[in-house]
Amino acid sequence: MKKYYPKQIQELPRFEGPFDAYKLNAQNCDVLFASYPPDTMIDSHTHETDNVGIITQGELILTMDGKTERFSTGDWYHVPANTEHSAMFEVDTSEIEFWFYDKNRT
Repeated sequence: MKKYYPKQIQELPRFEGPFDAYKLNAQNCDVLFASYPPDTMIDSHTHETDNVGIITQGELILTMDGKTERFSTGDWYHVPANTEHSAMFEVDTSEIEFWFYDKNRT
């Protein structure tokens, strides 16, 4: 993983998933500091979390509900829980993602 994030964030636990990220746990939310090398593709999938993120470097190409949108540095995006979506990163990209869990889950 590249050294985009400060040392304190790099010392957080690693996220175990299809991309490189550091994970900060919070009540009913995971916070990921993620980085993607050029030409990264994440296949269509869903998850139980309501995701909100901000692009801090590069660009996210997000496909959801049959529409493809580009999100650049400083742009926020939202993927509702259980919504099928895919992502592509043509350039070095970093983002901060907030994965909100249903407050009533057990």
